[in-house]
Amino acid sequence: MATFISVPLKKTSEVDLAKPLCKFIQVTYPGAGDEQAEYCRAAEELNKLRKSATGRPLDKHESSLETVLRYYDQLCSIEPKFPFTESQLCLTFTWKDAFDKGSLFGGSVKLGLPSLGYEKSCVLFNIGALASQIASEQNLDNDEGLKAAAKFYQLASGAFAHLKDTVLSAVSREPTVDISPDTVGTLSLIMLAQAQEVFFLKATRDKMKDAIIAKLANQAADYYGDAFKQCQYKDTLPKEVFPVLAAKHCIMQANAEYHQSTLAKQQKKFGEEIGRLQHAAELVKTVASRYDEYVNVKDLADKINRALTAAKKDNDFIYHDRVPDVKDLDPIGKGTLVKPTPITVPLSQKFADLFEKMVPLAVQQSMNLYNQRKADLVNRSIAQMREATNLANGALASLNLPAAIEDMSGDTVPQSILQKSKAVTEQGGVQTIDQLIKDLPELLQRNKEILDESLRMLDEEETTDNDLRKKFTERWQRTPSNELYKPLRAEGGNFRNILDKAVGADRLVKERYQSHRDTISILSKPEADLNASIPSANPAKTLQGSEVVNVLKSLLANLEEVKKEREKLESDIKSVSFDMTTTFLMALAQDGAINEEAISVTELDRIYGSSTQKVQENLKKQEQLLNSIQGSHQEFSKMKQSNSEANLREEVLKNLAVAYDNFIELVANLREGTKFYNELTEILVKFQNKCSDIVFARKTERDELLKDLQQSIARLPSAPAIPLPAYQSGPESGGTPVSSAASSGPTPAPRTVFQPKPQPPARPPPPSIPATGASVTPQHMMPGSNTAPSTTPVPTPVAPGPSPTPSQAQGPPYPTYQGYPGYYGMPMPVGYNPYMYGQQTLPFMYQAPGQAPYPGPQQPGYPYPQQNYYPQQ
Repeated sequence: MATFISVPLKKTSEVDLAKPLCKFIQVTYPGAGDEQAEYCRAAEELNKLRKSATGRPLDKHESSLETVLRYYDQLCSIEPKFPFTESQLCLTFTWKDAFDKGSLFGGSVKLGLPSLGYEKSCVLFNIGALASQIASEQNLDNDEGLKAAAKFYQLASGAFAHLKDTVLSAVSREPTVDISPDTVGTLSLIMLAQAQEVFFLKATRDKMKDAIIAKLANQAADYYGDAFKQCQYKDTLPKEVFPVLAAKHCIMQANAEYHQSTLAKQQKKFGEEIGRLQHAAELVKTVASRYDEYVNVKDLADKINRALTAAKKDNDFIYHDRVPDVKDLDPIGKGTLVKPTPITVPLSQKFADLFEKMVPLAVQQSMNLYNQRKADLVNRSIAQMREATNLANGALASLNLPAAIEDMSGDTVPQSILQKSKAVTEQGGVQTIDQLIKDLPELLQRNKEILDESLRMLDEEETTDNDLRKKFTERWQRTPSNELYKPLRAEGGNFRNILDKAVGADRLVKERYQSHRDTISILSKPEADLNASIPSANPAKTLQGSEVVNVLKSLLANLEEVKKEREKLESDIKSVSFDMTTTFLMALAQDGAINEEAISVTELDRIYGSSTQKVQENLKKQEQLLNSIQGSHQEFSKMKQSNSEANLREEVLKNLAVAYDNFIELVANLREGTKFYNELTEILVKFQNKCSDIVFARKTERDELLKDLQQSIARLPSAPAIPLPAYQSGPESGGTPVSSAASSGPTPAPRTVFQPKPQPPARPPPPSIPATGASVTPQHMMPGSNTAPSTTPVPTPVAPGPSPTPSQAQGPPYPTYQGYPGYYGMPMPVGYNPYMYGQQTLPFMYQAPGQAPYPGPQQPGYPYPQQNYYPQQ
């Protein structure tokens, strides 16, 4: 059976996709209702799909591959719709190296990144790996199996090739070795070579022409050779792959030569036939001698040798054709029938986008920018109209209009003042303003506390990250918190500025209210009390019905119409709504990108252009009316009789008109401020959730990184200096001192010393026999000794511990250093010496190294008779 290479799957840690996605959906689509619930259900389905595709062992079957393909398609679908970044939707995906077996203490190499591109790359690697495993399980003895194997090998090649082109842009850090461009590029070539080999097997099975089969085999040999060259000097793939690639290269080349030799035979080129068969036999012989453990080539070798023997026989007896050298043979052509399958989404035939109704993130961002531009335009137009209204009211109040032309009797409240008083009373008067002002500090304090808590979480996590970075230095390889939190801190600083400006605005409102509070209180009184608060006067009643008064009344009526027209314009501008989603989607589909500014400006001009023009015309019309009113009022003032009482009454009426305008504006400002603080609370709560999520994700990433660092530290080799025991380092034992031993190299571990058994008394020392064969002189009779013979036995040095067991029966280990006479083993009576070990098994002629020869006669001075030697049978 042919040997094919399959790639192991990458393994991953469990990640909960549902919770963070649902939280993002709830924040991004707060008022979506049914759509929000549908998106959350889709997030749950996506989480289940990931568990099915990556969280369990996968069968080598097409159904398992279909599950992984569907998950990859969903990842590609959600990538433009969710902001998977460290600062927004932070999810850490952790994957292990597929080729790393791990170690006893450290585990296998793994990498965790908060990047959806990294998740896609790892899933795509598993697509290629699973496709290679499914292909290797196919039955190559039938056409269906051959076709399926070729299809899956080409899919695997395409997956690895696509990964080679995209992995560096998808992964922000250096990837693990298994998904590095060099590794996946080699894997892609290996899969392509195996697909080509499958086509060669099919061509052989279908008995196609030898010329075609030779080209297919030669192309496969080239693929295998290129793959071997790419990885032979790199430690990226398992070592078992290299001999298989080398063997496959030789086998495919041998097959190409064999079929080309058949073609040469058909063309009656018998010398070329023999030359190619000889080359093929040499290639197969090389495989059999070097790679027999991995690939079995016995059948191929037998087939080639039979053909070579027959060809030589025919050529020797019949043709006598010259056999060319291998280098003189024409090169065999190449024919490829395979190519990497392009990776185009969707890969699965059963793909259904779980978030089909959700627009891409680029469209969402464009919509946000468009809504901001729209809000700026609308607010600018409304602000112009409201400013014009305030200007008109202020001008009329300064002229005491329309109260001046209504107050002809001098002792009643003008009708315009009564209307203003009624409006103030209906809105609650000063009590309403007091309550609104009282609520503002509580709302402000609540927002400050939320913002402070959010920034405190960032500060604590950043401090921890800085401490760990100082501790582990360059090994702490993750994005620094101070860089990662820059957008959040900028956003928090913006919120702080907004709150500071809001505090300033609140102070101005309070000061303004205090300056007009008394006059607003007068307007809040009933009509009788209001009339009593206004001084009476006797203005000239001759102006009633005069032309000046009639002109002023007409101009004031026109001005009132202009105000009402502005109110209608404001309502119309606020009510305009236009969904730009379709426009942005079309732009994204056509151009692949969205030029938001150009599209938004064009659409806003089309939608609001006419309303903006009407606003400008209204403002010009009011300006003309105010000029006319001022001119007519001057004529009215000249004609009206003036006195101190009339001037005082007119001043009070002016103040009441001004107080009414300020009351309306103060109530509007305070209610708008209350609404602003409540809306800001919601925004700050979202900001707090965002900070909490990213801090939690960073803590999880920190724990994973700490665990990896601990494992990597555990994997590091360590060789601490072990001190020598006393019995090895003491000078009396002849050992090496500790200092010299430590300087010479690593100290070995101490041997285990067992307690010795009780030993018998030391036997007497044997006599010392000189090497020249002279007689032995006892120590007390040596020349130069002045001591008398003594019966006291000479003490024999005894080793401090039991002697080690000899490696072979050759007697005790005698010292042989210079100046110490060698001992020899003297046989003793067996019955007398029960402690004898080994001597009786040695013949006399045996002489251990360093020993004196055994003497023949009885040794002088030895108290025991010499015994005969009885060899054992």
